[in-house]
Amino acid sequence: MWKKVNGRLIQEIDETRVKFRTNISKSIIAQLNELADEHDTHANYLIENGLQHVLADGSITFDKKTRPKDRIQYKTTYDKELLNYVKEFAQKHQLFINDVIEYSTKYIDLEHIKSKDYRYRVE
Repeated sequence: MWKKVNGRLIQEIDETRVKFRTNISKSIIAQLNELADEHDTHANYLIENGLQHVLADGSITFDKKTRPKDRIQYKTTYDKELLNYVKEFAQKHQLFINDVIEYSTKYIDLEHIKSKDYRYRVE
């Protein structure tokens, strides 16, 4: 992210984002990466979009018996506030965060996603 200070651009770290590591289905990650390439975005922006829709809906129908068996470690950054809401949501519904993330990928709205260039925005 860039900030305009006294007519000059200064690069700064986006303090609203945090690193987070979890285990997610390898096949879901592959689908997200493909979708991200098609729509000029990043997989974590797609995940965030889906999470926002699931949280806005306020409900989740998840069958713990259908958890994927191909989970691998996935590290990326998320919006700090969104991740806190997801943690509370998962705890409230007695699920793991990775379950909520995987579930949310079905609710991605491709019309309202951040582009790859979002991280280079000027504020």
